Amino acid sequence: MGGFGVNIILLTSSRADYGIYLPLLKKLKSDSFFKIKIVVFGTHLSEKYGKTINQIFNDGFEVHYQIETLLDADSPEKIAKSMALTIDKFASLWAKEKSNIDLILCLGDRYEMFAAVSASVPFNIAAAHLHGGETTMGAIDNVFRHSITSMSKLHFASTANHAKRIEQILGSKEDVYNVGALSLDNLNDIKLLTVQEFYEKFNIQLQQPILVTFHPETVAYEKNEYCADELIAALNTIDKQILITMPNADTMGSVIRNKLIEFADKKTNVITVESLGTEGYFSCLNHCSFVLGNSSSGIIEAASFGKYVLNLGNRQLGRDVGNNVIHCEISKMKIIEAVQLINKLPKLNNENIYGNGKTGDKIITVLKNFFK
Repeated sequence: MGGFGVNIILLTSSRADYGIYLPLLKKLKSDSFFKIKIVVFGTHLSEKYGKTINQIFNDGFEVHYQIETLLDADSPEKIAKSMALTIDKFASLWAKEKSNIDLILCLGDRYEMFAAVSASVPFNIAAAHLHGGETTMGAIDNVFRHSITSMSKLHFASTANHAKRIEQILGSKEDVYNVGALSLDNLNDIKLLTVQEFYEKFNIQLQQPILVTFHPETVAYEKNEYCADELIAALNTIDKQILITMPNADTMGSVIRNKLIEFADKKTNVITVESLGTEGYFSCLNHCSFVLGNSSSGIIEAASFGKYVLNLGNRQLGRDVGNNVIHCEISKMKIIEAVQLINKLPKLNNENIYGNGKTGDKIITVLKNFFK
């Protein structure tokens, strides 16, 4: 530990992981026991993906390093080259900062997060990993997530089952903690927007929309064009308002992105947005009729709003799910049938198997005990 307490490097590569980090980041910043440096890379720095680094600045945080790692295409070759570029650039960062770091804080399963953390291994820098032990059968993220687990010293799991899987990967229970999902802590801090406030901020008049987020299935990336066509064919039969948030920078993600934008341009009831931010996304969750797609937010956060989730395909299969989640094949007719089913189901409560919004406090306690 340095003279200022525990020196933590927090890695954030996308709007999604930053939104999850936010409640913990606020607690770390306000606690003199910790000194935080934020490293921003990946889609945060891309105009195409909304340049979401600005959200970090708007929230009042200082960014210590901005590292350009995203290439201009999403073919398998470009993804691999982006990983190589990320490792190269982070090797230089770790060489510069190694004597000033007590811990790297990393989250999830993205290829760029794997690359950044793997570059730290030769420097013997300890890492704390959030959301390890989860399984996503339809994404190559499994490989990266479990690899980050193997490279990390501290492990903060989102459910008891996920904690057990971490223990199986490591062959040890040491430093594995079931703390719940950190993103749910946002519900304690964020004032959700009313429909009118949402309109004033985003110029979108919410009418109980179907909230859609559909990412590529990177295990079978060659099928993504077909999957996008099936999804769009199903959405084309729906008269309700549909609000679509754009997919991640995954293999073949631009194919899905372009098809969704083209579809929305022809439909008066369909709206596409790049990023709503945490406040906007949670507010939309609160006002939507249900969630449709294959995003982890449907698996983890939607239950806290009492919303049903129509989870498409295999991308999220393997994660623990609550009774609000309905799995569905990526097929026009299957999606239409499932939408009709959801409309007939009883109202849900707000119980969530991923926790009660106290994850940040649990993580802080573990960190202080680890470094005392």
